[in-house]
Amino acid sequence: MKRNPLLSLSRGLLIVILATFAGFPVYWMASTALNVNSQLFNTGQVPWPQLGNLPELLSELAQVPILRWLMNTGLIAAGTTVFSLTLGSVLGYALSRFRFQGRGAIGFLLFMTQVIPEALIVVPLYAIFITLGLLNNLWGLVLANVGFSLPVAAFILKGAMDAIPYEVEESAIIDNCPRLGILSFVIFPLIAPSLAAAAVISFFAGWNEFLFAATFLMDRELWPTSVGLASFIGQYETPLSAVMGAALVFSIPAVAFFLLVQRKIVAGLTSGAVKG
Repeated sequence: MKRNPLLSLSRGLLIVILATFAGFPVYWMASTALNVNSQLFNTGQVPWPQLGNLPELLSELAQVPILRWLMNTGLIAAGTTVFSLTLGSVLGYALSRFRFQGRGAIGFLLFMTQVIPEALIVVPLYAIFITLGLLNNLWGLVLANVGFSLPVAAFILKGAMDAIPYEVEESAIIDNCPRLGILSFVIFPLIAPSLAAAAVISFFAGWNEFLFAATFLMDRELWPTSVGLASFIGQYETPLSAVMGAALVFSIPAVAFFLLVQRKIVAGLTSGAVKG
């Protein structure tokens, strides 16, 4: 069948328009970062990036430990992702394959964790962190974020496992494969898109961490980038170009990670939604 040239042109034009709308905030962020503050607050922002202001921007960013903040953010995000996927896969497998008393109550309690605001548990969590020695500790933030991302990962993986016929596992059981081996070598390859979707949700839960970090971290060297960006706001002046430059650096790794796994996200989120 021949393609309709008008339809192809309209589709291409629509893609260009959508890409422009999606990429414009990033472009404007870069343009703002490469404008000096005197332009931003006096004459107005120039709508195109001025590369001549790049040395001034780099000197402003060099005054703060931006790379250290990025490393802290990456550690929190990576730790949250690893723990959420590890525990979520085991929990999802148990809820999917085993029938036990209280199974529905556990699922309900996991769901209820998503309707509790983070601000509501800051004070009790602060007391627990003092008792356990996790205050001013990045691993404490990892555990706090896992508490919110783990239920979501478990539900996503459970839905994917429900769609896998149990006969697939029976052949491995006949060959004396342990449960952990079944989960690792039989189930995981079949639910790879769901693992990618759960990884993205867990990663961004840790990457965008702010409330707990601003409350539990006192050492400036331990701040994630989100808290570091908030520290740019001053009482009398805010270096807007430096804020946008740091925000752009903060966004690049997250966008790169999303693009790396974005092909499997939609398939993973819809896996197990329809049974037939």
